Formats: sequence, structure tokens, C-alpha cells
Amino acid sequence: MYDLKWIREDPDGFDAALAKRGLEPQAATILKIDEQRRALVQKLQDAQAKRNSASKEIGKAKASGDEATAQKLMDEVAQAKEIIQSGEDEERQIDAALRDALSGLPNAPLDDVPQGEDESDNVEVRSWGDKPSFGFEPKQHFELGEALGLMDFETAAKLSGARFVVLKGALARLERAIASFMLDTHTSEFGYQETLPPALVRDEVLFGTGQLPKFADDLFVTKDDYWLIPTAEVPLTNMVRESIVEEDELPMRMTAWTPCFRAEAGAAGRDTRGMIRQHQFSKVELVSITTESQSLDELERMTGCAEEILKRLELPYRTVILSTGDMAFGARKTYDIEVWVPGQDMYREISSCSVCGDFQARRMNARYRVKGEKDLRFVHTLNGSGLAVGRTMIAIIENNQQEDGSITVPQVLQPYMGGLNKISAG
Repeated sequence: MYDLKWIREDPDGFDAALAKRGLEPQAATILKIDEQRRALVQKLQDAQAKRNSASKEIGKAKASGDEATAQKLMDEVAQAKEIIQSGEDEERQIDAALRDALSGLPNAPLDDVPQGEDESDNVEVRSWGDKPSFGFEPKQHFELGEALGLMDFETAAKLSGARFVVLKGALARLERAIASFMLDTHTSEFGYQETLPPALVRDEVLFGTGQLPKFADDLFVTKDDYWLIPTAEVPLTNMVRESIVEEDELPMRMTAWTPCFRAEAGAAGRDTRGMIRQHQFSKVELVSITTESQSLDELERMTGCAEEILKRLELPYRTVILSTGDMAFGARKTYDIEVWVPGQDMYREISSCSVCGDFQARRMNARYRVKGEKDLRFVHTLNGSGLAVGRTMIAIIENNQQEDGSITVPQVLQPYMGGLNKISAG
């Protein structure tokens, strides 16, 4: 959500920011609604003042026996009351129109974000690790997992349909091991507080982080109007909704391992085999709530925390800054971390770390108090995957595959696997 004061003071700058997102000018439309609202508010204030003044005079007129004047004043009060009642209805309609106009607009990108139409315009900023060299043709994760008898898409389809998987045995334990390793690292070394939030949330919570109303088709909703979370970003960020925190409490850093649910409405025909793009998956999420001055440094810190997980798993990756055309709705700047998957001979996204500025905070009414200042400020919010657990498993399987189809377990995960150093058939 945007600050109306900024749009009033710099409509050209507002339209220029949206133009980077490929949008037509919006300021004139928004300001027209805003002007209607401000004029109506003034009209209601005038009517209220007239009503109050006339009400006071009625008693005086009656006390002096001037019934004609008293009746005239009572008529004025009734007329003012009618104006106020109808005006309040109109005000609610205008407020809704203004909210709709603003809530459908994406966040303004920062100046250093590359302008572009899609992922082809993303810019690599660094890479790490050596891609593995095999003496055989590397297989994809689902080929390896199915051959081990530990990755079952057929049974999952019987249970739930396409884009689901049943993991068994060592691969089921590997998923748990990956998540536990991530949580332990983020909490014990990087200062994030482990949190276990609900996986079902209300409309206003998804509105706060920007998934509603624009992306309803990407979500699953229950018959009782609860929404299944697409990421733990949603409940974690909303932990500060409609609240005021003290400046010295910031930054707040939270992490959670949760199931995530996505309809993948726009993914028809993409990644139909395997675990890359599923309706249900698990992810370790990182969320930070900061002051304005802390947020950009926090983005670099958060991205570094996610990268460190890949380094310890010895998985080669690269980090790219997303172009304006590839960036998520609520982000001002995003780093994507892409891990190497040799079975596909390409890098695949495993984490997106974004700074949202006060965009989500305005939708949530989340503010902080600066010591010595009367006015409150909106917090800044950040989120990132630390990491997507299923995609981390994919990368581990494909980068650590052996010619006989077995999978070596990264050293840092072996304690979580009961000392198991290789996953084999049988």
C-alpha cells in the first residue's frame, strides 16, 4: 500500500516508479478519488458543525418562546443529520474505491533494481562452489528417488492427484534432517527466533502481506473461509499487524518450518514431473521486522544467512538480483539464490530474499515508536527462504548422486540422519 501524501506531493515520481513495473500512469486516477473523498469529508465536517450549532440554539429559542425559530433550527438539524448519514455511506464507498485502487498496485522498486521484462533481465551478482563433474550421465532427482523406492508419485496421485509426492524411509528422514539443520543454524548462529505459526489464516492476514486480493487464484481456501498459507511469510510478518513496537525491539527476526500450499494456477505444463513445483511442500522461512534505516542492511544479512546454508551443504549456487519484471508484487528489491541441479543442467531458484519497505506495514497498520518522537512510523518488513526444503533435497540428491544410484549424505546432515552417510536401495 502506498502513502497518499507521497502521491499528492510527487505524482510524476509515483507514475515513474510504476512505469518501471510496466504499468500505465495511475496517479491521476488515484488523486481524483482522493479529492472526492477530501471534499466529502469537508462537507460532512461542515454539516456536523452546523448541526452542533443549531442544536445549541434550539434550547435558547424555546426558552424565549420563539417557536418559529426553534422549528427552523430543528429543520436545519434534521437536514444536517440526513446529509451526514448519506455522506457517511458515500464516504465508505469512496474509501473502498481508493483502497481497491491502491491495493492492486505493486510495490515501487528501488533505484538499483535492474529494469526489465522478465527473468532474462536478472543480473548475477556472485556465485559460489564448483559444479560436480560426473563420469556418467547425471539423472534427475525423481529418477533417482523412484529407483531407490523412496519417492512415490504414483501413490501420491491416488491420494491427492498431480503435483504431490510420498517420501519414504531415508528420504522422508532427509527432509526432516534438512529442516532441522536449517532451523538449528538460523536460531543458534544467526539470531532468528524459532516460531510455529498457524497454517490457516484469515483474509486480512493475506491482504497484509499482499497475496489478496490480487493473487487469490494462487491459493487454497477452505469452505469456512480460512486460507492455507503459501509461505510462512504470511503469518510471521503479520505477527506485528495492528500493533506498535518500540524502536529498541527492532530488528525482530523470526524463522519457521511449515507446510506451504500453492495452487500453481499459472504453472500448467511447467515442471510436471518431480518435486520442483508442487501443491504442498515445506520451507524454512526467514522474516525480519526493522526500522527504515535497518532494512537495506538486513536484506544483505538475510541473503547471506540463506547462502551460508548452501555453503555448509556444499551445494554450488549463484545469487541474482531480480529485474523489475520478475520481482514479486510486494518487493522493492529481491535477491534470488539459485542452486545448481545437474540432472537439469541448470540453476533453479531455492530462495528469494526481499525487502518490502513499509508496503506491507501500511496494509497491516504495523508501526514503531521512536524514543523522543511523538509521531509513529511504519516498520519495514523483509522475508526470504532459508531455504525451500524440498528443493534443497532435490539439489542434494542430484549433486551427490553416485553411478550406482545411491546418494551420499552431506556431512553436516549426517548427525540428523543417525550417522547415515549414504542412501542406497534395499
